[in-house]
Formats: sequence, structure tokens, C-alpha cells
Amino acid sequence: MIEERFREIFGGAPEVVARAPGRVNLIGEHTDYNDGFVLPAAIDRYVWYAGRRRADQKVLAHSLDFADSVEFSLNDIRKDAAHAWSNYLRGVCVFVQESGLRLPGADIVLGGDVPREAGLSSSAAVEVAAAALWHKLANLAPEPVALVKLARRAENEFVGVPSGIMDQFISALGRKNHALFLDCRTLEYRHVPLQPEVKIVVCNSGVKRALAQSEYSVRARQCREAVDRLRAAGLAVNALRDVTPEQLEAHRSTLSDIQFKRARHVVSENDRVLRAVRALEDGDVENFGKLMNASHESLRDDYEVSSRELDVLASLAWRQPGVLGARMTGAGFGGCTVNLVRESAAEDFVEAIRAGYEEVLKLRAEVYVCQASNGALASAE
Repeated sequence: MIEERFREIFGGAPEVVARAPGRVNLIGEHTDYNDGFVLPAAIDRYVWYAGRRRADQKVLAHSLDFADSVEFSLNDIRKDAAHAWSNYLRGVCVFVQESGLRLPGADIVLGGDVPREAGLSSSAAVEVAAAALWHKLANLAPEPVALVKLARRAENEFVGVPSGIMDQFISALGRKNHALFLDCRTLEYRHVPLQPEVKIVVCNSGVKRALAQSEYSVRARQCREAVDRLRAAGLAVNALRDVTPEQLEAHRSTLSDIQFKRARHVVSENDRVLRAVRALEDGDVENFGKLMNASHESLRDDYEVSSRELDVLASLAWRQPGVLGARMTGAGFGGCTVNLVRESAAEDFVEAIRAGYEEVLKLRAEVYVCQASNGALASAE
């Protein structure tokens, strides 16, 4: 328990405990930074914080996952390359204070079981839980979307990762046994019930996403370039979210082959998300699964962010009894697949994927059945 580790490290009880979940994106990949649609679910893997106020302006933070400690002043917050894990916490401090809240110093312990560099948004969970912790220490209850925006600014502007808003949104606003349909332009959202007879199963390839951050920036630039060319050709568009499949095909000659492929993925993926939400709301899990499969193929062929390991996991899943759909999830180049599996087949599916992955690639995959979870919580001890 995080409280016990806090007592061991700081010699007393914490005042506040906070947590935020990781997430899996059921469908809608690389659409968020194109002003599009996404359908993630929070999962029952969490980042936990325990904190206690100090009388000065110092922050003493210990990461259980990195077995490392840092100290910094709230009056002079700078990035720390030697302790990069702490930059997510530091960035949250910067923007909480910029919002007008005067923070107290604090002793903090953090840790959790969201796998790092696996495409399950451990960084967003770190940020959202930190924001929840600080507000609770200051006896404030922030409006959830404001907390989401603050956490995203920490990642974009302080850490320097140009992510969309989906990860922080679902970490803060997830609901048990529901996915969350989010319009990344308007931030309108609604919770979509998940069918009780199907399970979400995550397969972690065990491959760190070494290329994900650099290639993420490349894909974002290619999408912007496609929008610029389409606009120059006369289309009134601000993002690929505004482009229909018919418009894209009609203006294919204005784009390079790469730009067209990138745009085709985003445009078709937005359409798949809208159809997937309707399918879930209609209880049509078979059609939902087919859309997941099509999403993986588009990410593999048009967006080119899959990997051999992810393709092996997806193809293994497609051959298993009771599997409705399977696809890579997250930025790509490693990380995880997400699978929708009938509850009656879930246990056999887990064993089959582990065995098949080791047989084909001589690698071990961590496979676990997930429960869709509530979002961030903070409580006084």
C-alpha cells in the first residue's frame, strides 16, 4: 500500500492519497491531435500518490517505480534531465500555480502498476493523479475538465510531448463498466456502457516504444501538411477531422502518396469511431469487433505505426475462439494490443496468446483481463 511506503520513507502518515488510472483506447488511434473522435476506457491499473504538507516551499518526492528521490522548490521549478520521471510532477506544479493556486510544500511518494512505455498512458495517470493530489492538499475540488486541461499542459508545454487530450481526459473522467466517447475538438463527451458478456483483454508485447515519440511528431507533421494542401486546393478544413472520405479521394492528386495514406487513416478512423459507438449502444459487439480489426489494418498499412510484435499479437487473437476484435492501441512501435473477447473465452484466450507469442517470437507477453474503471480519486487520510 502507498500509505505504508510513505510511512517507511517519511516517518509518518500521509494527509492525502490520490490515484488515477491508465487507459486503453478501444478505437480511435491518432485521431485526437487531428481534432477527431476517440473511444477509450480507463482500466484497473493505477498510479498512486501519498502526500503530506510541509511548512516550507520544498517538494520531496520519491518514486517507488524508479527507486529514486528528488527535491525541488516550488519557487523555482525547472526540468530535470537526470530525474526525468519527476518532470511530469514538476509540470503539474507549474500549471497549478499558474492557475492562481498557492501550493504548500509537500512530501510525496508515488508508484503504481500501469506499465511504462506500453501505450497505456502511464504519464497521463502520473499527471492527473498529481493534479488531484495537489488540489486535495489545498482543500480544493477542481472542475474535472479544467484538471484535464492542466494535466495536458504539463505534458505538452513542460515535459515537451505533443500529445492530444484523450489520455488525461479518460484518466480523469473514466467510469466503471463504460467507455468514453470524446470529441477532441469540442471536448463534448458521453459515457458508453460496455456489454457485460465481453471482456477487455490487454496484451503487452514487452517491446518498449522506442520510436513512438519521434515518429508521433512525424505523423502529426504529415497530417498538418495534408491539411495545408487540401486547404490550398479549396477545401474549407482546419483539421483532418473536417475531411470526408469522398473529399479526400477527390483531392488525392493534391497530396503526396505518404500524405494521402496518413490522411486516409485519420479520415477512415474517425468514421470507424462513430460507427463503433453506435454499435456499442445498439449492443452489436460483433460489428464493433470488425471495426477494431479494420482499425489495426489501417494503422499497420496507412499510418505505418505497428510493429512485427503487434501484428503477431493481433493475428494470433483473430484466430482465437470468442474473439470479437483485436488491434494495436497507443502510439505504436511496441506497447500493447487491445482485444474484445467473450467472457466465456477469456481465460483460454489469455493462455493461447501467451503460448502462441512465445512460440512465434520467443518472447513473453504479459496478458491480463481489464475492468473498465472510474477516473481519478483523491481522499484525505
